[in-house]
Order: sequence, then C-alpha cells, then structure tokens
Amino acid sequence: MNSRYFPVLIEGLQVATVLLAAPLLAGWIRMLRCRAQGRRSAGILQPFRDLSKLFIKDTVLADNASWIFTSAPYVVFGATVLAGAIIPIISVDLPLSETADVIALVAIFAIARFFMALAGMDVGTAFGGMGASREMMVASLAEPAMLMSVFTVSLVSRTTSLSHMAHAVMTGPVVLRPSLAFAFVSFVLLAIAETGRIPVDNPSTHLELTMIHEAMLLEYSGRRLALMEWASMMKLFLFTSLGVALFFPWGIAGRDTVSMIPLAFLSLAIKLALTGVFIVAVEIRLAKMRVFRIPEFLGMAFLLATLGMLSFFILE
Repeated sequence: MNSRYFPVLIEGLQVATVLLAAPLLAGWIRMLRCRAQGRRSAGILQPFRDLSKLFIKDTVLADNASWIFTSAPYVVFGATVLAGAIIPIISVDLPLSETADVIALVAIFAIARFFMALAGMDVGTAFGGMGASREMMVASLAEPAMLMSVFTVSLVSRTTSLSHMAHAVMTGPVVLRPSLAFAFVSFVLLAIAETGRIPVDNPSTHLELTMIHEAMLLEYSGRRLALMEWASMMKLFLFTSLGVALFFPWGIAGRDTVSMIPLAFLSLAIKLALTGVFIVAVEIRLAKMRVFRIPEFLGMAFLLATLGMLSFFILE
C-alpha cells in the first residue's frame, strides 16, 4: 500500500479508538470505584450495555421541543468525535492536526457546550435552565485558564499545533521545567471541572439541585440520550488523552513510524489505567463542593496557569 495513505488509515484508527476506548475508560473508573467502596461491580463493559439499551429504546420528546433540542445530540457527538481526530492519541502523524491547533480544539469543545446549554434551556424546565447557567459559569472560568495552561506548553515547544507540541516535548530533553509543572497542575484541575468529576460535579448523582451536566440531559431519552452519554464519555477520554499528549507524550508514535502503533496502544492503555486509578483515589476521598466554591477552584487553576507562563519568561 502507498505510504501516503498511512496517515489517513491512522486517522481512522484513532477515531475508532476514541469511540471504543471512551466507554472502556468509563467502565474502568466505575469498576475501580465500586471495588474501592466495597461494592460489586457490573464490569468494565457495562457502559457498552447501557448505550446499546438506550439506542433501541423509543424516544420521548416534549411538545414544545424545537429543532435545537432534537439536533443538539448529533452536534455534540459530532463535535466531540472531531476533537478526537485532532488530538494526537496514538500518533502525531494526523492529517487533521495540520489544519487545527489548540485554539480550534477549544472552539470545538465550546460549540458542543453551547448546543448542550441551548438544549437544556429549550424545553423550558427549571432544572435544564439551572444546569445550563451553571455550565456556562464553569465554561467562562475554565476556558481562559485552559488556554493559559496550554499556551505555556506552546511557549516551550514554540508552536500551537498539538502534534508539533507533542513531538517537541517527546523529542526534547527530559528535564523538570517549573512552567510545565504549574501548567500540568492547572490542567488537572481544569480537566476535573470540564469533565464534571468530583469535587466540581458528580456524574452519578440523582439530586437535581446539585447537578450541572446531568441537569441538561433530564429531558433526553432513547438514542439522543445515548449520543449525549457517549459524548460525555469521550470528553473524559479526550481530556485525559490531551493531558497525556501535552505532558507525557512518550509512547505516542512519531512521524513515519507506523511500526510504533502497537506500542502506542500499549502505552495508551497503561496511561489510561493509571488515570482511572488517580480519578478514583481522588473521588473516594473528596465530597462535591458547593456551587459557589467552584469559581475559587477554577480561579486557582487560572492562577497556576499564569504562574506557569510567568515562570517560563523568568526562569527559562
């Protein structure tokens, strides 16, 4: 086969990886959490069973639901898959990564969040509107901090392309940079907030007054709910993969190294397993914070990202 088609095949393989590995990561975290709390687990494949059940169920729509409510799941799912095609997960040799950088990635996530918030308010329920307003509050504080955190890595690598950033960190000298240390801690805090994990949000809660992300999905059912849940799983997987690509890219296949793809999958599996252990270790020891404490949490993330950028100019 002509070598010029390898990047296209790798792109398709990565998209398939995002679609299949995201439910596996969610199932791994649920299984670890159940074991840590002394409960029996449904298994790592339970998210696949939940999604398949939702896809075959009938869809119930409110009488006043508009085209925004019905089309939002497809927009959110498509935007999330597109983001998965940009982030270097198994290889840096991706065709779409040459046309999109970290600013485009943040914009794609913003499009998905925008349509999700519109869908939450479209039906006119109290909990949907409350969840949408809380989601926008988190977004207004998290997105600037996210850009500051990633821009710190871009200063080190002298580019905003995700593939080039991962390649620069992977091929550069392994040294402890204060700027990257601050940026990494900031990114971890932001990833927790963006993916709705404890202590910012609780993805398994059933208390409407404490919901953020789940409150916008209460009116969905059937295949549309399956797409929303699948997109949420992929978002957790993508933020994990983005953190790996920016700060721990070793193991990702480089350019013109197709033979490293199996090693890249093994490295990705190990990193995801360790990430699941870290998430569970944090969540079983912390409680969900009050909504009015979230700005302080995200303000700390922005401060750490700013310190990372300043330390680059002062110390490096």
